[in-house]
This record gives sequence, structure tokens and C-alpha cells, in this order.
Amino acid sequence: MKRAAISITTAALAVTLAGCAGKSKHVATTQPVPPVATASAAPMPAGARPGMKIPTRLSDGSYLTPNRNLSAAASVWHLRAALNVAALACRGPAQAGIVSRYNSLLTQQKSSFAGAQTALAAEYRAAGGNWETREDDAMTRLYNYFSQDFARDAFCARAAQVLEHSEGMAPAAFTAGAGEQLAALDRPFVEFFRAYDAWRSGEAARPVIAVASRTATIAPVPVPVAPRRAEPPHLKVNMLALQDRIVTGG
Repeated sequence: MKRAAISITTAALAVTLAGCAGKSKHVATTQPVPPVATASAAPMPAGARPGMKIPTRLSDGSYLTPNRNLSAAASVWHLRAALNVAALACRGPAQAGIVSRYNSLLTQQKSSFAGAQTALAAEYRAAGGNWETREDDAMTRLYNYFSQDFARDAFCARAAQVLEHSEGMAPAAFTAGAGEQLAALDRPFVEFFRAYDAWRSGEAARPVIAVASRTATIAPVPVPVAPRRAEPPHLKVNMLALQDRIVTGG
């Protein structure tokens, strides 16, 4: 009887072992960490440098440039200032045409410019105080604004288009369209500011990237740095010297 019990126990153990042998073993494995998908950051625009100052961005997405919220007279005079800078600063194949058309414009629109200058001076005078100094300072800032070289190529191309468009235009039509033409000349600068803001925003919020491996590691993202450009020269504008001044190429 005892031998029978031992035989039964041995048989049961054999069945149990056979059942265990039939089951597959599950071994825990470590899966590679997938790479983190990130949108490509906006590049730093040509001519920019880290930390440069640009006009304030407003709630509507526009920028506080010197060419916002102008009267009709101010639009005409600011347009003249922009084209004057183009005639003095633009180089290359378009230079001769810009200078020639600008000088012709001074003759064709002499009454328009004279009227705008008088009306704009009256606006400053009406505000009281040392209005002449304030006007001179505002014009100095305006000339320095259009003299910034980071938008030079696009600005000069637009200036050539504006001068060609304005050629032979009646004074009334020229004055009426001054605001639109001024906006076209301001656009290359605004587009630069928008591109710089996009780069600056991406730089501030730039995420790190996880490398696919068993052990996640952090890889720093290289930041492109444009070579530092010299600051544009700051001009001091003499308002008396602007009236009917012909520009010579060179």
C-alpha cells in the first residue's frame, strides 16, 4: 500500500513537471525610446543677430514703425524720405534708374512735397513746445529707420517699383496714393521683424530632442548665429537741406 502511494505521488509529480515544461516563459524586454517629433524651428533671418532691438509688436500682429497712423501730409513726406534714402543708399544695376526717377519725381511732384512739408510743420507747431526740434528728431529717426541694411535689397527693389509706378502721375493722384506706396516701402522691414520674432520665439521655447536608444539621452540643439553686423550709421537730418535737393549717383 505504501509502495502504491509512492508510485501515485511520483506519477503526479511527473504530470506536473510535464505541464510546466509546456508553458512558454515571458521575458521582460526594454523597447527603444521613439524619437520625439518636433517642428523645425524658424531660422534666424539674414542680417539679424541675437539680442537686436526691433519695434514693438502690437496686438493685431503689426509693428510700431514710424510709418503708422500718419496724416495725409505725413504720408507724402515720409514717402519722400524713403525714396530719398533709396536714391542715396541703393546700389547695383537698379541704382541709376532709382536716382534718375527720384530726381524726376522731385520736379514732377514739387507742389505735392511743398504742400506736405508745410502741412506737417503745422501739425508739429500745433502740438506746442519746441516743435522744430521734435520734427527734426522725428525725421532723423525716420531716415535711420529706412537706412537699416538688413532689409536693403528688398527695400531697394520696392523703391524702384514705387518710382516707376509714380512716374508721370498727377499730383492729386500721387498724394492720394502716398499711404499705399509708403506701406509697400515699409513692408520689407515689417517682414524682417516678423521673421526675427518667429526665430526669437522658437529659440525661447525650443524643446530638447530624445535620442532613440535604451537609455534616453538629451542632445543640445545647435543654434545658428549670424555674424555680427555693424550698426547702421545714425544720421542727423537737416530739414532745410531736404527741400528740392537733387541726388547724384555714386
